[in-house]
Amino acid sequence: MDIIDTHTHLYVNEFDEDRNEVIRRAKENGVTKMILPGINSGYISAQLQLAEKYPENCFLAVGLHPSEVKEDFENELKIVEKELQTGKYIAVGEIGVDLYWDKKFAEHQKNAFEKQVILAKKYSLPIIIHVREAFEEVFEVIDRQNDTNLTGIFHSFTGTKKQADKIISYGGFKIGINGIVTFKNSGLDKVVKEIDLKYLVLETDSPYLSPVPRRGKRNESSHLIYIAEKILEIKKISFEKIAELTNDNAEEIFGHL
Repeated sequence: MDIIDTHTHLYVNEFDEDRNEVIRRAKENGVTKMILPGINSGYISAQLQLAEKYPENCFLAVGLHPSEVKEDFENELKIVEKELQTGKYIAVGEIGVDLYWDKKFAEHQKNAFEKQVILAKKYSLPIIIHVREAFEEVFEVIDRQNDTNLTGIFHSFTGTKKQADKIISYGGFKIGINGIVTFKNSGLDKVVKEIDLKYLVLETDSPYLSPVPRRGKRNESSHLIYIAEKILEIKKISFEKIAELTNDNAEEIFGHL
């Protein structure tokens, strides 16, 4: 059963030496469709080249990652909109708020996030949200902007059951689960156990957050099988059913891939 990796950065430098091999391994492990969110304008060319080479496997999102937001973020957003006008992208992302490393640009991040949410609605595209130590800030924006036209993924979810319920209550969002669910002390497995599978999608976030038993090594899309196996262990249903349901959830957000 094929399975969708809803979040992977296969175009970054960490894969320059063996990118084709990484994609071959992914496909051999049934990970045949991979969504590649943006980071900043400097990566767009690499994203486009990869999607052009693997049009049946790689699907693109464009956006300004919160950690890349600086005073001049408006210039980046102009590039994001210019790219959206090409029709080559299936989502706006990854966008959001990250206050883990630095709060210096917190207001800029919230502003950039909201403007990109508005862009997504303008172009009728879902959003891919990055949130780290900033659920309240992200919820504040979504509370203002949410309507029947807004859909997306809360990527790399590490929140509580209460926060998951808030996401679900918006009506148009799914929750992205990656290798963190396999980490012994993350506690995410207990939260995932309480969330209905119809709200979950799977992701690697490669090259980051490699799951057990590959923790500490570079992550790649083929490792999605370890995440699926952990969900299988938590939910007590077959791999095939997990693949079917999470794929359906992904396509509910992104359309038929």
